[in-house]
Amino acid sequence: MTERDTFAAARANFVQQLPLLIALVVLWMLLWGAVSWLNLITGFLLALLVTRVFYLPPVELSGRFNPIWFAAFLVRFVGELVFASFQVAFQAFDPRGVRSNAVIAVQLHTRSDFIMTLTAIALSLIPGSLVVEADRERSILYLHALNVGDSAGVDQVRSKVLAVENRLVRALGSSDDVRRTRP
Repeated sequence: MTERDTFAAARANFVQQLPLLIALVVLWMLLWGAVSWLNLITGFLLALLVTRVFYLPPVELSGRFNPIWFAAFLVRFVGELVFASFQVAFQAFDPRGVRSNAVIAVQLHTRSDFIMTLTAIALSLIPGSLVVEADRERSILYLHALNVGDSAGVDQVRSKVLAVENRLVRALGSSDDVRRTRP
């Protein structure tokens, strides 16, 4: 490997980590509560230090963003969030309580760690479901879901998970991920 190839690989790695660096700098400035050159420079230096000392595997972003599908994801997510909040609240006050729960394995269509992580976060934020494990190798999410009594309920939860994944793929996924999620 020549010196030129080494420089090109280092540059590609830096470009790939740029979104993380920017997010860390923004977080630093939010923590200080002020936008200044000093906060910007120290935040950038600290972000470089953190990314070098605490190595994280690179997150491969698709470089694709569809604002219409992202807006559709957000609208649907907020709707599901509100609906599930009322559903769980009614279950909490129901004298019979929650009758049955289930841990459900859902095979995702994509192989992207980024999409899998976003799907897990979105599902965990919606009341009534919680991701208890993620099998990264096989792209399987294990969810604990409230009030699932039969196989129809299990299928309904699986459909909901795959719909969330599909909306995220259409908003942020690669072209390959979009092909994988098409019915």
